Amino acid sequence: MKNEKIRQVIKSLIGPVIICVLILVAVLFIINHKNASDTEEAIAPYSYDGGEDTVVIENDKLKLEMDPLTTQFSVTVKETGKVWKSNPDNAANDAIALPEEKANLQSPLIMSYSVVTGLETTYNTYAYSTANQIYNITTEGDSIRVDYSLGDVIKEYVIPPVITKDELDSWFEKMDKDSVNFVQQYYKKYDINKLGKKDNKDELLASYPILADNVIYVLRDKTKENVRKKMETAFADAGYTYDNYLADKAQDLSVSNSDKPIFNVSVVYKLDGNDLVVEIPMQDLKYKKDTPIYTITPLPYFGAGDKDQDGYMFVPEGGGATINFNNGKVSQSSYYTNVYGWDMCLSRDAVVHNTRAYYGVFGVSEGNDSFICVLEDGSPYASIQADISGKNNSYNYVNAVYSICQREKYDVGDIANSEVYEYVPSLPDETLTRRYSFINSGSYVDMAKEYGSYLQNKYGDSLAMNQDTSAPVAIEVVGAIDKVKQILGLPVKRPLKLTSYKEASDIVKDLNANGVENMSVKLTGWCNGGVDQRLLKSAKPIGALGSKKDLKDLVKTGEETGSKVYLDGITQYANDSNLLDGFFSYRDAAKFISKDQAKLYEYSHVTYAQRENSDHLYYLLHTKLAMDIADKFAGTAASYGAGVSYQDIGKDLSSDFYRKNIQSRQSVKGLQEEELKKVQGEGTPIMINMGNDYAVPFASMVTDMDLRGSEYTILDQCVPFYQIAVHGRVDYTGKSINIGGNQANEVLYSAEYGAGLHFTFMNETPFATQKTLYTEYYGANYDSWKDKMIEIYTRYNKELGHTFNQEMVDHENITEDLSRTEYADGTNVYVNYGYSDAQTPDGKTVPARDYLVVR
Repeated sequence: MKNEKIRQVIKSLIGPVIICVLILVAVLFIINHKNASDTEEAIAPYSYDGGEDTVVIENDKLKLEMDPLTTQFSVTVKETGKVWKSNPDNAANDAIALPEEKANLQSPLIMSYSVVTGLETTYNTYAYSTANQIYNITTEGDSIRVDYSLGDVIKEYVIPPVITKDELDSWFEKMDKDSVNFVQQYYKKYDINKLGKKDNKDELLASYPILADNVIYVLRDKTKENVRKKMETAFADAGYTYDNYLADKAQDLSVSNSDKPIFNVSVVYKLDGNDLVVEIPMQDLKYKKDTPIYTITPLPYFGAGDKDQDGYMFVPEGGGATINFNNGKVSQSSYYTNVYGWDMCLSRDAVVHNTRAYYGVFGVSEGNDSFICVLEDGSPYASIQADISGKNNSYNYVNAVYSICQREKYDVGDIANSEVYEYVPSLPDETLTRRYSFINSGSYVDMAKEYGSYLQNKYGDSLAMNQDTSAPVAIEVVGAIDKVKQILGLPVKRPLKLTSYKEASDIVKDLNANGVENMSVKLTGWCNGGVDQRLLKSAKPIGALGSKKDLKDLVKTGEETGSKVYLDGITQYANDSNLLDGFFSYRDAAKFISKDQAKLYEYSHVTYAQRENSDHLYYLLHTKLAMDIADKFAGTAASYGAGVSYQDIGKDLSSDFYRKNIQSRQSVKGLQEEELKKVQGEGTPIMINMGNDYAVPFASMVTDMDLRGSEYTILDQCVPFYQIAVHGRVDYTGKSINIGGNQANEVLYSAEYGAGLHFTFMNETPFATQKTLYTEYYGANYDSWKDKMIEIYTRYNKELGHTFNQEMVDHENITEDLSRTEYADGTNVYVNYGYSDAQTPDGKTVPARDYLVVR
């Protein structure tokens, strides 16, 4: 009986004991794991011990000369003798720049770091690196590598400031006799039991607490820098590390140890023919996790013009724009744009204005010389900024800043008064690369041609000249939208037919019968619920639009009329989707840095804030799923004999911070490019929107290209820079003419920028879109627009159709309202945006709000 009670007691204790053991194991694991993860390798600062002789690299085209004491440099173009400088002359004496700004002007690199509250601090190489000699320069062949340490610290030598006798003896055992004799004379020995008459015991113990139990050696204060450097070499040869140094330094309380952060950034300069290539390896960026590097701006003032110089800066706003040096617009905001637009995997509370450039290029022109800077690897992290003299300093400059450690803001509500941010846990093994190409001309046309040559060399046959003999026309046909209907008393979304497949065929036939050629027909809203398309794991044609045979007949109609039909689809987002559509948000949605699902909202045009109560909630998909969908969708389009139209690839570019498989924005760019190349190689024509530069070479048609951009006040003129680079090699259009804000302007923009025409049609009348969210299609009725469209096209094609297989060779803005575009065969296109007639230089009249073609 007694044994039975003991067994019962023991049995009752087994559960709690097991739980306690599990808790103990978990605690030990967490402690060990936390300690392991919190242990960070110490950041060893670089040290410059070179001479003062200029560092030089050169080839038969360029010569780069670097001042080793500042790392500022100049590049000489041998053919012309033009010298481009990394930093402006006399920046230290700038009359309007504050001391910090003067230091920035003298720095070949500027960086900022951030903390958990989001507070940013800026460091420049002039004040925080070269002035303290915590940097290093190495040369190899035709390249120079500059390793910067940036921090508010003095130059350190990795030698023990204080060390016990036993430890010093152990290092001496690893040195040769000469090194021991040399090092030993610069240390003073202290023994608590044998202090000298002048030694203050209390002060020594306060400065070196280890003296209480050890005989110690202290580095003599007056040891010169050249001696310290030689001692550093001796200790390094013996295996002494920076971690050993930090441990010994912690024993020295005679000076206050600084907790200020330090950062390591390396920049490599290479000469490649007529180009200067600048690289920043991201794996060589060193920082503490609690002070991550937030931005890096290499060569912020390269080619900057002062207040007495003539010239201009080129920026990638729309097709392109220029900002004249010293244009006097000092009350206007500086120029800023995100390359490839916003990363949708970074949340934001409000959107006032979306800035975006679809190609990463900027440049400077001075007199008869210029350069362009092409952002290569790392371009998805870049933003391009420019400003004029008279604001923070006396110089005109344009540069690109890279976002390094992306961050996500936490909503901590009442827990904290300040904002709290989390940063990406690690950086990808990538290199930020940019290429400066020097041009013996100050013309933006020649700058654009140089960029065109760069693209042709990079993409080869994908950018070969096309064979168009008529103006390309993009015809978007809207199949179905969704409309809420009452079913059994419940509001349910159902597809609402706007244009059936047969009606779309009739539109194509009718346009062709009226002389419209070279059509690219985009069928939007044809599957998975309509324009607000649900997840595209499989494309299911909408029954209300007709049968699959009717869809194939539409594609066949395109072939019979010499046109190409493209099936449009959304591949990176899940709109209005649930488990029945194969969408499980926990599994399929991309993740923000905060680990939350990438849930996206529309933004209010009034408050600019998220419309969280809006019906239009959607998700960004995991990168792998999005790419699988894109590949499968291309196969679906090909099975109908159609081309594939990607509504988002080539326009939207987003990261994915899913911890098990993080995809950087650069890696997603590579995946999109690979997929487009693969689909093109399989013979499926591709249509994209906007036209990011990495996607354009693989597209047969680009629609909705941003020709003019946002005409910010600081800009002086808009120019077709990108269009000069690709015209005759890619078919592209601006916005849809009949549903845009200003139909006349869209035609004029197309004429100046060498674009095809773009129209959007539906068979139903505008009344069909009432009480829906698709009022943008109000002007899309085919019958209402047919005659006007044919009139616009007929004239446009007759006068300009022959130019679409030619290069654009020249452009000028004759006046504020009158421009001229020239093609290879000598055709000149004059466009008058003014409301009165204009005269060309040779006396021809260009009617108000019209264009004139002179052959």
